[in-house]
Amino acid sequence: MKKFSLVLAGLGIAAAAVPASAFAAPAPLAASYQAGWQNINARQARLEARINQGIRSGALSRAEATRLRAQFRDLNRLEARYRASRPGLTLAERRDLDRRFDALSARIQVEKHDRNGRRGR
Repeated sequence: MKKFSLVLAGLGIAAAAVPASAFAAPAPLAASYQAGWQNINARQARLEARINQGIRSGALSRAEATRLRAQFRDLNRLEARYRASRPGLTLAERRDLDRRFDALSARIQVEKHDRNGRRGR
C-alpha cells in the first residue's frame, strides 16, 4: 500500500510539472480557428506569406505581386473600416471578408501557377 501511494504521489508531481498547455490543441490550429471560423489575422498572415513565397520562388512576376499586394491592402483597409464602426465584426461583415479572402486566395493560386515568364519548365 505504501508503494502504491508513493506511485500516486509521484504521478501527481509529474502531472503538476507538465504545463496545462501541453494538453491543449497545437498552437497554430488553436490560433487559426475560432468556433469554426478561421482567425482573420492568421489568414492574412498566410496570404501574405504565400505572396512572399511566390516572389522568392519566381512563381510571381513583379507586376503580379504588386497587383496581389494592392488587393491584399484593400482587404486590410476594408476590415479596418468594418472594425471602426463597432467593436467586433457582424456575421455579414465576417462572411463578406471570408468571401473576399477566398477570392484573393484563388487569385494567388492562379497567378503562382500560370507559368508567366518561364520557358517550358
